[in-house]
Amino acid sequence: MNDAARARLAVGALAAILAITASWWALALWPAGPSTPEWMLRTREVCFGTTPDGLPNAGGWILLIGQPIGMIVLLAVVWPGELRAGLATLLIGVPGQIAVGSVAAVVLLGVWTAGVRVRTAGLEPFATGNADVAAQLTRVHDIPAALALTDQRGAEVTLDRFRGRPVLVTFAYAHCETVCPRIVSDVLDAGRLAGQPDPAVLIVTLDPWRDTPSRLPAVAEAWALGETAHVLSGEPDRVERTLNAWRVPRVRNERTGAIAHPTVVYVIDREGRIAYVVSGGAGTIAAAVGAL
Repeated sequence: MNDAARARLAVGALAAILAITASWWALALWPAGPSTPEWMLRTREVCFGTTPDGLPNAGGWILLIGQPIGMIVLLAVVWPGELRAGLATLLIGVPGQIAVGSVAAVVLLGVWTAGVRVRTAGLEPFATGNADVAAQLTRVHDIPAALALTDQRGAEVTLDRFRGRPVLVTFAYAHCETVCPRIVSDVLDAGRLAGQPDPAVLIVTLDPWRDTPSRLPAVAEAWALGETAHVLSGEPDRVERTLNAWRVPRVRNERTGAIAHPTVVYVIDREGRIAYVVSGGAGTIAAAVGAL
C-alpha cells in the first residue's frame, strides 16, 4: 500500500470514528417517549445505562466520551503522518474544504444539541405543585396480582397485610448500579414526603438467584430501608411467577448478570387496588400517594 492510499485510509478511519460516535450519542441522548421501541430502550440500558431523567449513567458517559477520544488518539499514534497528509490533501480542493467544514458544523451542532438535552433533562415535567402533578396522572382502579414473598426479617409479606394504608410496590436488585439505587431512593423519599401515615414500601427483587432470603438483611441495610420498607425474595420460580403476574419486563444478560428493566412504581390505595402506575421521581410518587 502506497503513502497516498494509507493517507486516504487514515482519513476514512477518522470519518468512521466520527460517524460511529454520532450514532452512539444519538442512541444515548435521543428523548424517549411512549412510542419509543422497546428494543431501543433496552439497548440504551445495556450499552449506556439509564437514570430516571433518561440520561446515561456515569459508566455510560465514560463510554460516550472516552471511547471516541481513545480511538482518535490511537489513530493519531499509529498513523500520525498519514492522517496529517490525508487531511492536508483533503483541504487543498474546494469540495474537500466544504466536506471538512460541513463535518465541523455538524459536530458543533451535535455538541450544542447534547448540551441542551443534558440541561433540560432534569427539569420536572410538572412544576406547579403536588396537586397539579396528581392531576396529570391517570387514575386506575385495577386489582393487583398476588404477592406473597419473604422479606428481610424472614416474614412472609402479602398486600392484604397493609389493607387500610397506601403501599408502594417497585422492583430492583442488589447488584444493580444504575437505575435501582435511584428508584429505591425515590420510593423511600416519597414515603417521607407523603406524610402520615407513611406508605408501606415493597421492593421485589428481580434477581432471586443472588438476592436470596438469607441475603436480604444485608440488602436492606445497604439500601437503608426503614421499618415500613421491605425487600422481598423467595424461591426463584416463585419470584419469577410474581414478576410475570405483575407484568414486569426484564432482560437478563447471561454474561454479566445485569438485568435491563423499567423503573415502574405501583401505588396501591387503602382498599388494596392499584391507583397509579408511575415511572419514578420522589415528588411524583408522593403526589400520587397524596391524591389517594
